[in-house]
Amino acid sequence: MDAATAFLEQFHGETTPAQTLAGRLDEVCREIDETGTYVHTPDELTFGARVAWRNAARCIGRLYWHSLRVRDRRGIAEPADVAAECVAHLRDAGRDGRIRSTITVFAPDRPGEAAPRIHNEQLVRYAGHRTASGQVRGDGRYADFTDRAVELGWERPEPPGRFDVLPLLISRGDAQPELFEIPADAVLEVALHHPEFAWFTDLRLRWHAVPAISNMPLEIGGITYPAAPFNGWYLGTEIGARNLADADRYDLLPVIGDRLGLDTTSERTLWRDRAMLEMLRAVQHSFDSVGVTMADHHTESERFLTHVAREEIAGRRCPADWSWIVPPVSGGLTKVYHRYYDEPDPEMRPAYLPPTPTP
Repeated sequence: MDAATAFLEQFHGETTPAQTLAGRLDEVCREIDETGTYVHTPDELTFGARVAWRNAARCIGRLYWHSLRVRDRRGIAEPADVAAECVAHLRDAGRDGRIRSTITVFAPDRPGEAAPRIHNEQLVRYAGHRTASGQVRGDGRYADFTDRAVELGWERPEPPGRFDVLPLLISRGDAQPELFEIPADAVLEVALHHPEFAWFTDLRLRWHAVPAISNMPLEIGGITYPAAPFNGWYLGTEIGARNLADADRYDLLPVIGDRLGLDTTSERTLWRDRAMLEMLRAVQHSFDSVGVTMADHHTESERFLTHVAREEIAGRRCPADWSWIVPPVSGGLTKVYHRYYDEPDPEMRPAYLPPTPTP
């Protein structure tokens, strides 16, 4: 009840609902007494999901928090139905490249009722296939998850590829997850090419366009929604400087450096820096050339400071994790680098919570 009261006071303080705060609190108190929980109104759910984004200390794109589209699917709890709505989410959010910030909220935890849970980190991730030589073909970070999917019955594509979309693993509570394939036409992907180097196309790289995080529970007013996949749109550095570049992911910087003819025998030649910049140019150019929404780190840094200023004017704290807000490329050239922010507060609510450990 304390958490509900704090949230409803915030909701009534920032919006103008028809019902009085006192009336709503009485209603919620009775509901909790009778059932052990309560049900958010659609407006409360929308407000809570948006404010959870506003409170997300690791997100640089929070200027747009008030435009988050909320798909209310709280009546859905069966894994097959959750999977179908996840596919619908990808289609609705993708919009042929005009990416729209979207969240789909499924059934919450309730006394005696197991809520659905999506075990994937994102709705779309690529498999990591272990080879006989001990290497990983595909995304190295997801080799263990891929093995788990295989143990549960997923059949690897033959031959295994570098960009095989993993199935969804969905369960009711801690029950055994069920597998659900994502239809190919629901996954918007962009083939990568470089604005100058024709050989880049020969690498046959691509990446999906809708980054829908799916394993972070949403908590609003004491109610937890374990399955609430949400997306914004990609920052170019997420793909070009992390997903395709990190040594435990695709580790492509040595390949790019070799194609560029760089001296890779010493770190002092800064070959990694040069290779990463060209990778980032290819990613940004590829998304732009086909009209798929993607932010760049310079523009988004300026927009984030606009968000911070607006929050200060509103009299609100704006917690930010500096190491996540500052981009992994040319950080010192962005305005977000040159200041500090309110420390993240793990008790701040509403919030997207850290992922629940996988049993």
